[in-house]
Amino acid sequence: MAHQAPETQHTPGGAFERLVTIIDTLRVECPWDRKQTMESLRLLSIEELYELTDAILDKDYDEVKKELGDVMVHLVFYAKIASEQKQFDIVDSLNAVCDKLITRHPHIYGDVEAETEDVVKSNWEQIKLKEGNRSVLSGVPKGLPALVKAYRIQDKVRGVGFDWEDKTEVWAKVEEELEEFKNEFNLTQGEEIDQDRAEAEFGDLLFSLINYGRHLGLNPENALERTNKKFIFRFNHLEKRASENGQQLKDMSLAEMDVYWNEAKKL
Repeated sequence: MAHQAPETQHTPGGAFERLVTIIDTLRVECPWDRKQTMESLRLLSIEELYELTDAILDKDYDEVKKELGDVMVHLVFYAKIASEQKQFDIVDSLNAVCDKLITRHPHIYGDVEAETEDVVKSNWEQIKLKEGNRSVLSGVPKGLPALVKAYRIQDKVRGVGFDWEDKTEVWAKVEEELEEFKNEFNLTQGEEIDQDRAEAEFGDLLFSLINYGRHLGLNPENALERTNKKFIFRFNHLEKRASENGQQLKDMSLAEMDVYWNEAKKL
C-alpha cells in the first residue's frame, strides 16, 4: 500500500520531524531499511562523513547540503534502532547533548568568565574531568586515523596547559626529531637499517611537525588532503596529455613526464 509522503516543512523543527516520520515508515515498510542494524550502518556512516568532508574541502555547498542530510539520516536511524531496543530515543539523545552543551559553557549559561578560546577549551576539559572522565585523552576515539588522532591528542592536552609556550620551541623540536631520524640512516658499510627504530623516529618527526602546524593554526588533515588533491589533479593531467600524444607512462622518462607536470602546475 502506498504511503502519503510527508509534506515539505519550512522550520527546523518541522523538517526534523518530517525526517523522523520518514525513517519510522521506512523501518517498517522497506525490506532494506528493516534489516539494518547499528553495526551494518557503521561503515556506511563513515563513508557518508568522508563524502561530507570532501564536499567541505571542495567548497561545494550544494553538495555539503546534500551530504549533511545523508549524515542526518544515519543519526536518526541509529536512534530509531535504539528506541526499538528500548535503550533511548531521538528525544533522549537531543536532550542529552543540549544538557552537555549547557553544562560545558558556564561562561554562557553561568557566571564563569571566559574571554578567549584557550580559556573556553581549558574549562571544557576541566568540566569533563569533573563529570567522571579519568583522563583528558579519554575522549580521543581509538579508531581515528593516526594523523587526526595526533592533532586531537595535542589539542586535548593543550586544554590543561601541557603545551609549548612559543612556536620557536616547537620548531626546535622538529629539527631535533629530523636529526634523530636522519641518524638512523647514517650507517657504516654493511650495517642494515633498523626498521623498528627508523619507523619510531619517523613517527616522532611527524608528531612534532603536526604540533608545529597546530601552533600556526594549521590542521594537518586539511593540509595533507589539499596536497593529495593537488597531486591527483596534476597526475591526471599528466596521464591525459600522455594519452593525447600516444605515449605510455611506463615508457616515458621522468624528464618527459615533468613537462606535463609543469603544465599542470600552471593551470
